[in-house]
Amino acid sequence: MMISPAKINRCVLFSFSHSFPLFSHHYHRTFASNSWPLFFKRYWGQVLYFSDSSNTRPFPDYFPKKPTIKDSELVRQISIAIKARRSEPLSRVLKPYQLKFRSDHLIWVLMNIKGDYGLVLDFFEWACLHRGPTLEARCIIVQIAVASKDTEMARQLIHDFWSKPNADVGQSFCRFVECLIYTYKDWGSDPNVFDIFFQVLVEAGMLDEARKLFDKMLNYGLIISVDSCNAYLNQLKDNFDGLCRAIKVFIELPEVGVCWNTASYNIIMHSLCQQGKIKEAHRLLLHMELKGCIPDVVSYSTIVNGYCHVGKLQKVLRLIEEMQKKELKPNLYTYNSIIYLLCKNDKVVEAELVLREMMNQETEPDNVIFTTLIDGFCKLGNISSANRLLNEMHARKIIPDLLTYTSIISGFCRIGKMTEASNVFQEMLGIGLKPDEVTYTALIDGYCKAREMKEAFYLHNQMVHMGLIPTVVTYTALADGLCKCGEVDTANELLHEMCGRGLQPNIFTYNALVNGLCKVGNIRQAIKLMEDMEIAGLHPDAFTYTTLMDAYCKTGEIGNAHDLLRKMLDRGLQPTLVTFNVLMNGFCMNGMLEDGERLLSWMLEKGIVPNATTYNSLMKQYCIRNNMRATTAIYKGMCAKGVMPDGNTYNILIKGHCKARNMKEAWFLRKEMIEMGFNLTASSYNSMIMGFLKRKKVSEAREIFDEMRREGLPAEQEIYSFFVDINYEEGNMETTLELCDEIIENCPRTPSLLAVSPPTPGVVSRGINLEVIAQINDAQPSSITVVFFFEVVLEHCRLSTDFFLSPYGSIYIKASKAYADMSCLVQLKVGHSIHEGSGLSQQEHWVYISSGTEARGATLQRWLGSQMGEAG
Repeated sequence: MMISPAKINRCVLFSFSHSFPLFSHHYHRTFASNSWPLFFKRYWGQVLYFSDSSNTRPFPDYFPKKPTIKDSELVRQISIAIKARRSEPLSRVLKPYQLKFRSDHLIWVLMNIKGDYGLVLDFFEWACLHRGPTLEARCIIVQIAVASKDTEMARQLIHDFWSKPNADVGQSFCRFVECLIYTYKDWGSDPNVFDIFFQVLVEAGMLDEARKLFDKMLNYGLIISVDSCNAYLNQLKDNFDGLCRAIKVFIELPEVGVCWNTASYNIIMHSLCQQGKIKEAHRLLLHMELKGCIPDVVSYSTIVNGYCHVGKLQKVLRLIEEMQKKELKPNLYTYNSIIYLLCKNDKVVEAELVLREMMNQETEPDNVIFTTLIDGFCKLGNISSANRLLNEMHARKIIPDLLTYTSIISGFCRIGKMTEASNVFQEMLGIGLKPDEVTYTALIDGYCKAREMKEAFYLHNQMVHMGLIPTVVTYTALADGLCKCGEVDTANELLHEMCGRGLQPNIFTYNALVNGLCKVGNIRQAIKLMEDMEIAGLHPDAFTYTTLMDAYCKTGEIGNAHDLLRKMLDRGLQPTLVTFNVLMNGFCMNGMLEDGERLLSWMLEKGIVPNATTYNSLMKQYCIRNNMRATTAIYKGMCAKGVMPDGNTYNILIKGHCKARNMKEAWFLRKEMIEMGFNLTASSYNSMIMGFLKRKKVSEAREIFDEMRREGLPAEQEIYSFFVDINYEEGNMETTLELCDEIIENCPRTPSLLAVSPPTPGVVSRGINLEVIAQINDAQPSSITVVFFFEVVLEHCRLSTDFFLSPYGSIYIKASKAYADMSCLVQLKVGHSIHEGSGLSQQEHWVYISSGTEARGATLQRWLGSQMGEAG
């Protein structure tokens, strides 16, 4: 079950919106139409060429409406009043004139006070409260604001006009442009006013109107600034057919005098990279440099990011080398792209080295970089490194987000550590982060793989209760878990529920069901389900066919598996390495080793590189046949082909050599595999120990046994019995007791144990038992140890007295394996044996049961002493 790739995309944020500041960077005109890279020449036929700028027209003179004598007097009085009483609120000063005031008066008063910008704004604000300003008056205030360098006010006034509801954009635009041109000459004459208007149009998404304004300004000999044109380019690239339009503009505008700067090139290169045209973007980088426009760190980072997303590591390394030569320091986004690429290619260790280099260069990593690395380590199953980076984030005061925690949770789920995954989930909830569908699905998938379906469905219900909608991936995980538990019918019902919610099963959903049916042996139904897939419009993939082939191989139906392979090839599906490994395993399991070797040769001839699993199937079967010469030949051939052995390879070889009593070779392989970071399995340890014991090499066997115990792996009963005897004979009673605990815990269903073989009945046996009782009383061992040693005592005594052939001893021994409450078991069963076997009275029996450790020990000693006396 794989989590959607969308989960990884969220890890890599490469935003350029903060990299294109709207400040002018003036460069000389650097190119002509015939100097563009070949990629851009396809746009020449679409380019609109403009007329020569020498045919420009002058801005018109401003002729305002003339006031009447009465109006002139009112304007004069208002002008004098607001100037003379500047410190008073205008609402008080102008109250006598309020009823007589009209919109025309606003412009006439402004003509008298335009030199006092503060007074102009105050008067305009007062006028707006009493009479809506005309478009002409608004344009005049815009002109005065720009001339006074208050560009924010000018921007706000223009924006307010365009934010009116139900405005006819076409008519409003024409009127606004004409009015701005009409008021330009006498009210400000600052060309930045058209630049600001252009920017507002771009920000409002009115790109066609912005282009019309640009063209109109050319008629008056004005060119919109390169920074405003950059904003226009940046908006164009995000629109429908944006790249084509952006490139058209990029080619057109230099012909009329726009001098593109580095930020301009960066926008186009970023657009090309977004469209997957990385090579064209790289050519543009070279072109800008040839024409004297110097690339900056954003230019290189853009191309680096593009190559990273298509996996071109060597190209990236060459670009980084170029940056170093030009003394351009990689920025956060450059490092982020490189780390993303390395993690994507499973080179997470190298990615962390880049992080350390980044820190050495005093570039502080952010949440995105740490999350990318954490996700990379989690995908490789290296949770300890992921946790180390999470702790480092906390130490650096970098706050992990939902994606960070989801990556850690997915990592724990992937390796089956559901307790740890649940703990991280609770920690995430504790700091106020709300899980999303991806987080819940990761946990659900983990519990399903661990076959803990109760927990999985509890999380599913919790998810729904929180208002989150389970996805197809969620349902597929649940169906897969049910199938793994053999509940295929329940899984089928769940998928019907999913379809009822409007979700359609995908290929992974069907594959989960096919796999479930195969696991319960219902291959016929699995084949029918594959046919249903095709009816539903989903074509079986390599996984579907491989699953069915594996089922046929495991039932010995190799012919059917072959037929499926042919059908798969006829449909144009390429078998995966797993497919060939399934066939190889099928051949080997069914004793067809010659066919297996022919398949391996065919794979090598066709250039299909086998992996360790391919070779392991063959080696395992040759080891079973005790043919270590053939096994060694296959192993050497595998290494010669450059295929690295895995842990399973070493375990197969070790067990094979132990079986053949090649203990020197087994010892060497064990040392080599440990150096490679692999671990021996319990069966490999058991094979080595028994191999050394058979060759009377007790010290080597003991070394392996001790190592096995340190690893927490259980040994076979025979091996435990041997080392209990050895340690007892050497007087190592503490180790003997520990081994007794282990044998009861690790071999719970064995019959009564002959752990200590009695040398001779009588005195020695009596000594053994007295020492055993002394050890029990002194060490106060677990009740399991008491039971075990009592069994040993019974076995010793049974060999020399008819009494212990009675059913009571065997009942006790069997019961000691069946009851969980061992403390109660020791008291009742030992007391019962004493009462029934020694003639103790009922009262003495209950005294024994209710007595403390010391009294029980004394009673037991007395009883055993009497038995040993009889035996002697």
